[in-house]
Amino acid sequence: MKTKSHKTDKVNVVTLGCSKNMVDSEVLMHQLQANEYDVVHDSNDEDANIVIVNTCGFIDLAKEESINTILQYADVRARGDIDKLYVTGCLSQRYKDNLEDEIPEVDAYFGTLELPALLEKLEADYKHDLIGERMLMTPPHYAYLKISEGCNRTCSFCAIPLMRGKHISKSIEDLVEEARGLAKKGVKELMLIAQELTYYGLDIYKKRKLADLLYALSEVEGIEWIRLHYAYPSKFPLDIFDAIKELPKVCNYIDMPLQHANNDVLKRMRRQITREETTNLINEARKRVPGLTFRTTLLVGFPGETEEEFQDMVDFVREMKFERVGVFQYSHEENTSAYNLEDDISSEVKEQRAATIMQVQEEISWANNQHKIGKTFKVLFDRVEGEFFVGRTEFDSPEVDNEVLVKTEDNFVRIGDFAMIEITEATEFDLYGRVVF
Repeated sequence: MKTKSHKTDKVNVVTLGCSKNMVDSEVLMHQLQANEYDVVHDSNDEDANIVIVNTCGFIDLAKEESINTILQYADVRARGDIDKLYVTGCLSQRYKDNLEDEIPEVDAYFGTLELPALLEKLEADYKHDLIGERMLMTPPHYAYLKISEGCNRTCSFCAIPLMRGKHISKSIEDLVEEARGLAKKGVKELMLIAQELTYYGLDIYKKRKLADLLYALSEVEGIEWIRLHYAYPSKFPLDIFDAIKELPKVCNYIDMPLQHANNDVLKRMRRQITREETTNLINEARKRVPGLTFRTTLLVGFPGETEEEFQDMVDFVREMKFERVGVFQYSHEENTSAYNLEDDISSEVKEQRAATIMQVQEEISWANNQHKIGKTFKVLFDRVEGEFFVGRTEFDSPEVDNEVLVKTEDNFVRIGDFAMIEITEATEFDLYGRVVF
């Protein structure tokens, strides 16, 4: 059947939240483009007549940003400056009924798994032959590869299973095919993402298969870096570390959110792991993969977190000397098991504790970076900013980690290419260098 032409319609897809939402938007945009829609992403131009807001509902700040964005475009819709406004994503999945009552200016709300219904609303066909393809919104040399959807974990503070459902893995064959398609577009770096990487394969293969996936993806021609994000520490499959060591394309980097280090808090969080087990896992990782960069995320202000329990986490950060650390402040989320606990830590204390962790990490990062002065690293360059080319080593992921800055007046590199850079100077979170070759 011939696809209806939508040349007169222009859609602006506005994406909020994490990289997993970005992938969902990229898939949506490719489907719309295949249906002959003119599609833009996060555009400030006012010529789009249809807006789709892909929302985040993870924590309070993310929900607030999503609601404010919906309200902003609802005003635009009410003025008649756009024809249609649709909302999709996590917030819409979680609070659809409330949103329909409170912001009726939106033409329709859709959940996280309702892409076909959203396309139907736009009189667009859901094209099954496009599965695995998408319209990249990242720089053309790197892309996120979502290997699964949903999460089977029961962390007491987390609402993700409410919004994304149970864990569903993609097959190794489909992911390899998707990676080949990305490589043909010029992608050199793949960042593997999921709600929980290490659970990969249990549902369809009846065993954890992340290591096998890494071996398969490493065979894809054109892909030079593969990076791991969002790995759960409990029952961690150790063969992943062996794959990191053995496969040159897999970066010496792992992102493993640990959340806390005090055993009582970990138990209340339902993390299914102790501080001692966590310490043993990190030591084993560093033993198996010398030079491994360890990124983690910590959560401060969980209900009942005492000063002593918080100090346990500070001591743990000092002891482990993680290369990269991020901090979240606890958000009291409806329908999670932690919602039954009293949110008894003030916002001021949460902010203070987050700042304390980051101050400790700043000292660790500064010391680590000083050791890199005089050494040469392979760097992938992402952009030009002011008087600097800005890139990253294999130990750094885009937007969240350290960057390498090289002066444009003294050096030349091409964006999206690799270059060998000698580090000449270092601050807490940035490295400065010059092109060697």
